[in-house]
Amino acid sequence: MTYLQQMTEKISTLRDKKRITILALETSCDETAAAVVRNGREVLSNIISSQIDTHRLYGGVVPEIASRKHVEVISQVVSHALEESNTSMEELDAVAVTYGPGLVGALLVGVSAAKAIAFGLSVPLIGVHHIEGHISANFIEYKELEPPFVCLIVSGGHTQIVHVKDYGEYELIGQTMDDAAGEAFDKVARVLGLGYPGGPAVDRIAKEGNPAAISFPRVHLREKPYDFSFSGLKTAVINYLHNLEQRGESYCLEDVAASFQQAVVDVLVEKTIDAALKLNQKRIVMAGGVAANSALKRQMEAEAEKRQIQLYYPTPVLCTDNAAMIACAGYYRLLQGEISPLSLNAVPYLPITQIQ
Repeated sequence: MTYLQQMTEKISTLRDKKRITILALETSCDETAAAVVRNGREVLSNIISSQIDTHRLYGGVVPEIASRKHVEVISQVVSHALEESNTSMEELDAVAVTYGPGLVGALLVGVSAAKAIAFGLSVPLIGVHHIEGHISANFIEYKELEPPFVCLIVSGGHTQIVHVKDYGEYELIGQTMDDAAGEAFDKVARVLGLGYPGGPAVDRIAKEGNPAAISFPRVHLREKPYDFSFSGLKTAVINYLHNLEQRGESYCLEDVAASFQQAVVDVLVEKTIDAALKLNQKRIVMAGGVAANSALKRQMEAEAEKRQIQLYYPTPVLCTDNAAMIACAGYYRLLQGEISPLSLNAVPYLPITQIQ
């Protein structure tokens, strides 16, 4: 009997259990994370080992360094997650892991570790889409939340609007055609000398500036009204600064940061609200690192309230890459009988529409 056949037989038994305990791993970029979660929404531990200080020296994530750092700490992070949750390996019912999208070398560290643990314990292995994990972070934050809803996923690598029809059932409504919003934040922060990561730095400085001081472009694509483009905005900020420099003129750092941020927020909010109205959805969910941006939360709350739409977004620790969200997504995959073979591989470019 093959591994998949054995695990398929186990699923019916697991469905009858009152408590399903999942160990999850997340290594898609520069956080090495492990978590133990019970029944999808009860977080027993959520350990994150960040590499920000290492990559700050280079102004961004260096893939080769990220992969090596994952290898160095993955065992300790898993041990810490089990210890903090007071869970032994033998108590685990399944292992979930991010298998894409992300940096291929980084993903391989988590996938390899998860496959080894699942095989050694003879428990189901569940490959989880990174974006599905971000969406699922809200299920942990809000126990009452259930699909359907519209979700804005906005981070350093992704900017998408997704119609979450049910657990594991998604329709991609719009996505960025070039830079992700978080990527634009990082690049503009670098030009402004604010360092890495750029999102929190710009958000902090922008609070002291005038968001209407400079008119930066808001891109709207006529044929694809829910798609995004932030490359032109990034270039507009750089050109604005260069033109002032060439003329020997100074600029207000706070005003530039605030005006840039406002241009990003306006487009994110407008398109997300419009998508929700078009789909007749009364709930909007935000996910990803940029979902922690104070201006985005404030404006989305105001616009959603005007239209009697409920808004949900996770606390900052669940906005960033973490393994608890992967465990949550994996739990609902497990209940649906969707498990992965031991041949599971990393898929660096994995569309949300091609999960499993």
